[in-house]
Amino acid sequence: MREPEFSARGVEINRRLRSLTRAGEVRIEDGRLALLTSYGSEIDSAPVTAVRAGRPWFAGPDEAVATVNGTRYRLTLHKNGRDGGAADSGGSGGARGSGASGKPKEPEESKEPEESGRFLAALKRAAGRR
Repeated sequence: MREPEFSARGVEINRRLRSLTRAGEVRIEDGRLALLTSYGSEIDSAPVTAVRAGRPWFAGPDEAVATVNGTRYRLTLHKNGRDGGAADSGGSGGARGSGASGKPKEPEESKEPEESGRFLAALKRAAGRR
């Protein structure tokens, strides 16, 4: 079996105001997009050519919206698990140490593409769109 073109775990999947899972998985494999719960049960799936996805103007950098089989889902793709790596950023140094270490760190993080951007790019590649 082939490796999936895209797979993200720890994804929060919402439909309207209802949370379906807080640690789900988004997978693009064999030309299909699948939204899975944390237990691996399928929430919804469809061929990538039938999926509409994007990032609304009001969404955060780790959020995307996907319409699968006519149902709109809001996906929050955390980079490093559930908290997005925020637990590692807490330092025990003083105010001067954390200020100096925080400045060089920001450009480094901005170089890497966001998870939502990687998801949208993988969806376009799988659908054959550029």
